[in-house]
Parts: sequence; structure tokens; C-alpha cells
Amino acid sequence: MRTVISRRPVPVGLLATAVAGLLCLGATGCGGDGDEEAADKAVAGTQLCGGDAVSAQASKALKVITGSSRFGTTAEKSTVARAATDLVEAFPIATGGRDDVCRIYTADGTPDFAIRVTWGLVDGPPTGTPAPDFTVLKMGERTLAAANRASVRFACRSDRFPNSTNAAHVAIGVERWGMPREPEGDVEALKDAYATVAHSVSLAMAKELGCEKNGGLPARPVLDPA
Repeated sequence: MRTVISRRPVPVGLLATAVAGLLCLGATGCGGDGDEEAADKAVAGTQLCGGDAVSAQASKALKVITGSSRFGTTAEKSTVARAATDLVEAFPIATGGRDDVCRIYTADGTPDFAIRVTWGLVDGPPTGTPAPDFTVLKMGERTLAAANRASVRFACRSDRFPNSTNAAHVAIGVERWGMPREPEGDVEALKDAYATVAHSVSLAMAKELGCEKNGGLPARPVLDPA
């Protein structure tokens, strides 16, 4: 099983920026090309994580979360398809942690924001009481949404799990990555947005795995509290 991590390109240093600015002083037409090149490298939310993970609705949710509709490209192997292959190889042993599906970064020239999307195999249906900042939603075995993260757990029976009569219990997480900080914005809108992205990736994973009835996940996110 391999963990694939998408890394954002390192920005140009301040010294290089200053030198470029000095070179422009004696030139005409300086200043537009760099912005155009950066825009060319930016992608829409629906193109992230392999192109099947983020629905149009989830792409709009990413804008609610990050404030941007432009994102840096994710690594070529950071896809739901690759994560599904790793998940099948790991089954039936619980992973005991989380592995990356992909990491999402806002595009250069926009405010920095990073989101980590993860998968994991768990022992069985969820138990215990969620933390008080979570809202429980009616999706899969259990969906939890907070103002800076969300998770979806669902049971999957599929022919991709050979010689198994037991369902795989899959956990998909979406969270703000980096140093902990207070959520900025409407908390309820952020909860809905994180849950929408988590649902989109979970549904894509269920389809990729060939889960019966898509692992019990609805075609569209259900955001009403359980």
C-alpha cells in the first residue's frame, strides 16, 4: 500500500521577485505574462483528485470553504482510483490511520488554503459519541460535519474484495490542513460545504470500488441533521 501526497509548487522567493521587478523598470509591457501563466496552471474544482472525485456541487462547496474557485493541480497519482486500489490491497486489515486521496491547494495568487482528503479502513460500524462540534448527518453508516472538517463512513460489499463475505467499512475525511485555527465565516454554511465535499469523494470511492448500492450513499448530499 502506498501513500500518495500531492505537494504544492514552492513559490518564487522574494529576492527573485525583487530582481524581476527591477528588470521591468526599463521595459514596456512588463507584468502581465506571469499572471497569465499562473492562471493557465489553475484548475477548476471539478478537475481535482483525478477528475471524478469533486462534483459540480462539491466544487461550489470548495469555494465556500476556501473563498476561491481556482486551485493548483493535484498530483497525477493522487486520485480516487489509486486510493481505491490501495484500499483493496489493504483489506481486510484496518489501516489504523488515514492515507491520502489527495491534497487540495488554492491557486497561486489567491489566499493560501490547504485541504487534506483521506481514506481509511475501520473495523466495523461507528460507535461512541461524536465530539460536540460535529453535526451528525443521514449519509452512509455515519456522517459527521464540523466547521473545519467532515467525515463519511460507509459499508461496501464488492467483488473487488476477493473471497470475502464481510463488508469493508470505509472512512473518507475532508479537513482543513495546517495549523489549527478558528473557522472564518458562517459555521453552518461551512459544515454543509465540508459535508458536501466529503459526500462527493465518498460516492466517487464507492463507485470506483463497485460497492453494492453505492455503499448506501445518496446520489446527492443530505445535509439535514440526523
